[in-house]
Amino acid sequence: MTVRGAACIVGAYEHPTRKAPDTSLAQLHAEVALGALADAGLTLRDVDGYFCAGDAPGLGPLSMVDYLNLRVRHVDSTDVGGSSYLLHVSHAAQAIAAGKCDIALITLAGRPRSEGVATGTTARAGNPAQPDVQWEYPYGPTIANMYAMCATRHMHEFGTTSEQLAWIKVAASHHAQHNPHAMLRDVVTVEDVVNSPLVAAPLHRLDCCVISDGGGALVVARPEIARSLKRPVVMLRGAGEAVKGQMGGDVDLTFTGARWSGPRAFAEAGVTPADIRYASIYDSFTITVLMQLEDLGFCEKGQGGRFVADGNLISGVGRLPFNTDGGGLCNNHPSNRGGMTKVIEAVRQLRGEAHPAVQVKDCALALAHGTGGSLGTRHGSATLILERM
Repeated sequence: MTVRGAACIVGAYEHPTRKAPDTSLAQLHAEVALGALADAGLTLRDVDGYFCAGDAPGLGPLSMVDYLNLRVRHVDSTDVGGSSYLLHVSHAAQAIAAGKCDIALITLAGRPRSEGVATGTTARAGNPAQPDVQWEYPYGPTIANMYAMCATRHMHEFGTTSEQLAWIKVAASHHAQHNPHAMLRDVVTVEDVVNSPLVAAPLHRLDCCVISDGGGALVVARPEIARSLKRPVVMLRGAGEAVKGQMGGDVDLTFTGARWSGPRAFAEAGVTPADIRYASIYDSFTITVLMQLEDLGFCEKGQGGRFVADGNLISGVGRLPFNTDGGGLCNNHPSNRGGMTKVIEAVRQLRGEAHPAVQVKDCALALAHGTGGSLGTRHGSATLILERM
């Protein structure tokens, strides 16, 4: 079954808050759900499919379907971390194509900032029953040092520099200055990034994403329904997903699961990286962006440092505008899961609704890519190719 042309994104909404100390997790999910449905011109009564991941409270779809008073005939709680919501778009299209639902609602929400979570510095202890914990936990893995390990290896193999990584943050900051909701709106320089404190060598503080509350939601619908609504139509043209783990000890830290999910999405869409006008790339750390750009085929492996340098990712300046909302590096990272907002900004670009200062001219084809888990151990990758109709 192909998802090409099977479904369209008809609603998208990003919660404006970045700190919600007095709002419950369930309420945040409800608020983004209502926002996305209003954007589509639909109501909760129209929804017959619901998708969420591990950020949802209680028993996930069971709790949220009841809380939202939905009447659904299909649910999906696939959880692959920050890439979950891109998988949900693909899975919703598959469910629609199979006749399981007509209008699917996907929600994400979280309160890590209000709860005092320090992204990247806490140990990922997990459950002792997890097969990896007993072998890895004694060595003190954290999110930050697992990504730093990948950055170190990439530098060793290909000569990538901290200054090249810094250009990714610089590009994000150039875009965030135009986003009134972004947490970090000040434009930074390469020198600002490399002179910020080290968090886990070689990654500096400004190489790391922000910590924010908030969330987002998407509405995916059958094409004939999408055409009946008074909104620009954004069609799903291709999708790919993959999981990369320890591979039985055959570990290579210089590539991500995008090496597999990207080509699958491009093949289904019938396009190439050269056709993409705008890219939303998961940016938990600067190294995350660089490695994914290589694996998605925007440049050769090992050439990511050169590709991102000198403003090549800045809208209106470079060849590949990326994360024009400021991304996780500057805008927000709700629930420490950045996949949802990547799709939302891609939808904005395709609709022509991004900020005028960063709107890509004639943006008809966009890519959104997410990563969930840890590049240094195991992670999921999901890629979407979206088209304006």
